[in-house]
Amino acid sequence: MYDNSYKNKRVLVTGHTGFKGSWLVLWLKKLGAEVCGYALEPYTNPSMYEALNINTIIDKSVTGNILNSDNLEKTFSDFKPDIVFHLAAQPLVRLSYSQPKLTYETNVLGALNVLEAARKTKSVKAFVNVTTDKCYENKEIKKGYKEDDPMGGYDMYSSSKACVEIMSSSYRRCFLQNEDSFAMATARAGNVIGGGDWAEDRLIPDCIRSITSGKDIEIRCPNSVRPWQHVLEPLSGYLLLGQKLLVSGKEYADCFNFGPDEKSILTVSDIVRKVCAFYGKGNVITVDKSELHESGILMLSVEKANKVLGWRPTLSVEEAVKNTVDWYKMFYEHKSDLSDFTISQIDMYEQKINWDNKL
Repeated sequence: MYDNSYKNKRVLVTGHTGFKGSWLVLWLKKLGAEVCGYALEPYTNPSMYEALNINTIIDKSVTGNILNSDNLEKTFSDFKPDIVFHLAAQPLVRLSYSQPKLTYETNVLGALNVLEAARKTKSVKAFVNVTTDKCYENKEIKKGYKEDDPMGGYDMYSSSKACVEIMSSSYRRCFLQNEDSFAMATARAGNVIGGGDWAEDRLIPDCIRSITSGKDIEIRCPNSVRPWQHVLEPLSGYLLLGQKLLVSGKEYADCFNFGPDEKSILTVSDIVRKVCAFYGKGNVITVDKSELHESGILMLSVEKANKVLGWRPTLSVEEAVKNTVDWYKMFYEHKSDLSDFTISQIDMYEQKINWDNKL
């Protein structure tokens, strides 16, 4: 898989203590990479980082804020990565309303600091800059957004990520055109689910907390439509994109959507019902709509990722939800090291992949 592109490669992952970052580190180690992580301490309890005992398998873990450019640049200089996956962010829409300054500083200035650290490190050949599907100016239409659609964002989180996309495009054109510069692409993914996410105000973690504590599951916007996908789907896209950048360089230095197929674009209510069905319990109630703006519909087109990279979504929404629920049930019922179980889910996913991965 990935043609051994990551074997013995030095990979730096920002945000490695987060939900997606922990999954990515585990997968990279499985692929034979040497991994350095740079992030704050895990911000949830429990956390995926601790559930997988990432600190025992990662080659180097640096506790630091991406706003601390000196510490960040020292980490790059010391580790000398071949490729960077930038995931560190303030990732929550609702938190961005109460912490707008933190959101913009972390997501925009932080991303700039990581890009600058990479630019000052001669070893870096490739850079995958992870943003979000919410970077688009959402017109609430029943059509998947394509990569050349306008950037925007109603809330602070969404607009901060749109800023990162615009900044990345400018950065690429201004600084990354010569032969010695690294190849940088941005990756946009939809609503990600999977075991190990305990963030506040996110649908699946809220469902799991309610189910395991015997409380009703409260949903705010039952008819909102989202592109639901298992965490392994976008991560597989990031890894494939990173491989292309490492092997072919600037040919793939562009922006790409990684989303589910149309059958996985369901309402909040549909997803919650599936979670309850697979868990075997759970009672759902609808509460008054939030006073904060939340998108009613958001979909992505993955035509470009399929045509250019050969990537396509692999799991059905039923498989995505079942794998997610199975992970949480394993955690709450057995309280054991989840790394082996998580690796088994990665193994099963790899066996299902049937991409046309040609360089």
